[in-house]
Amino acid sequence: MARAPKLEEERPPYDALDGVALPRQTTVLVGHQAAEAALLDAYRSGRMHHGWILVGERGIGKATLAFRLARFLFTHPDPAAPEVAAADSLFVPPEHPAAHRVAAGAHGNLLHLQRDWNDRDKRYRTELSVESIRKITPFLGTTAGEGGWRVVIVDPADDMNRSAANAILKNLEEPPRRTLFLLIAERRGSLLPTILSRCRTLHLEPLSPAETNAVVNAVAPGAAEGADAELSAALAGGSPRRLIELRRKNGVDIYRLMRAAIERGDRPAQFKLSTLAGDAAGMEQFLELFEGYLTRRMRGLAEPEGAESAPAPPLVTCAALWEKATLSGQEVETYNLDRRQFALDLVETAAAALRQPGTPY
Repeated sequence: MARAPKLEEERPPYDALDGVALPRQTTVLVGHQAAEAALLDAYRSGRMHHGWILVGERGIGKATLAFRLARFLFTHPDPAAPEVAAADSLFVPPEHPAAHRVAAGAHGNLLHLQRDWNDRDKRYRTELSVESIRKITPFLGTTAGEGGWRVVIVDPADDMNRSAANAILKNLEEPPRRTLFLLIAERRGSLLPTILSRCRTLHLEPLSPAETNAVVNAVAPGAAEGADAELSAALAGGSPRRLIELRRKNGVDIYRLMRAAIERGDRPAQFKLSTLAGDAAGMEQFLELFEGYLTRRMRGLAEPEGAESAPAPPLVTCAALWEKATLSGQEVETYNLDRRQFALDLVETAAAALRQPGTPY
């Protein structure tokens, strides 16, 4: 018998990892003590700003911190309460009713906005649409339950298109009392200047290797171990999510093929790489590794495996390759173009642009 299709509310978020707890279900925060202390101090001062932008690399815990703050506000709605004054963190026990409701995605005072499922195309949208952002207005039009706060988490705000960004700006300009906006972003510069001017920015740094392994061992036991564990950790760059993805999605294989395809112009490696990048997960992995590689080349840094630092290419060359990878990569996903052909074209272009004199091609 055919299984019934999942209802939209039962479908996991577009960025969920199999077997790994979602940020709203995670009550433990590793690292980011300074950012957590800044939020706690701002809250108990009684002058909590209504808009915050949490900026940092993908998968380092920005959403986990956002939900941690939301749980704390729901549990302690009065910033002048003795419990708030005595708190040394934003921790709320997982057995607390507020934590239960947040974990279930059922807290009436919390609105979490991410990319929606597109029933027509049977896949998640490639951006956060204005229709999603417009959910904020009716949400803020209701009375906050339990006399508390209403929290809007936009995750990530980088995904908003221009119309969506303009729509949320109207909400940021005149927010109701006891309303908090938490905008999660990888790149602060991707947001409109008018949004930046209405929010406080909090930068979160990548985790240390020990912290990264601690998170991965807690949420995905064994993922940080085994062959190539050291190389995977280096490529993850302090992001537990990236480390899990590298281990699960042929990340090290893609990295090695990419280097052979670019640095030696290895044709078999180029074609094999394009095959691994032929689905959405492989393409995302490839583009992230390519951008990291390009950043190291631009800065004249050595690769994490068996290579001395190469002379930095001209900035104009790096800029052209970066634009091709980001803008063209977005078009591939938006218009469902041939991923294999795009990956092949990108590494061929990079090989021609970055090869050193005397390097075979």
